[in-house]
Amino acid sequence: MSETKYESKIYSTKNSAHTVYSVLSNLENLNRVKDLIPKDKVQELEIHHDYIRIKVDGLGQKITIKIVDSIPDDTIKFGLDNIPLQLNFWVQLKQVNEEDTRMKLTIKADIPMMLKMMLDKKIQDGLEQAAQMLSTFPYHQWA
Repeated sequence: MSETKYESKIYSTKNSAHTVYSVLSNLENLNRVKDLIPKDKVQELEIHHDYIRIKVDGLGQKITIKIVDSIPDDTIKFGLDNIPLQLNFWVQLKQVNEEDTRMKLTIKADIPMMLKMMLDKKIQDGLEQAAQMLSTFPYHQWA
């Protein structure tokens, strides 16, 4: 296995770091959008304040995504359990002013070389899409 680090570009969001952190660090906020998750892809979903358990089509078992570390208004680190590889991802925030916070997403994973060659571009592209989406999210409406 080879530990690989993926980083998104730095994106700007028109919110304070405190607002972004308070929304992203409370996973219960996912209850507001769980009806948008395709039912054919997700059989079971449990949402709690600091973790979610989800059974995804094709995996056959529930995986857990949990907050493993956080620094208020700065960083939220997530870990995954019950997946066939070691993976962590985190959101980093840097407030420039009250209406401008910079955001970067990072994934660190131990991926077998054969899978790495197949997944590298997909992981990087997915990370960029997630970072871009999170930078435009209306956090002030959820805080």
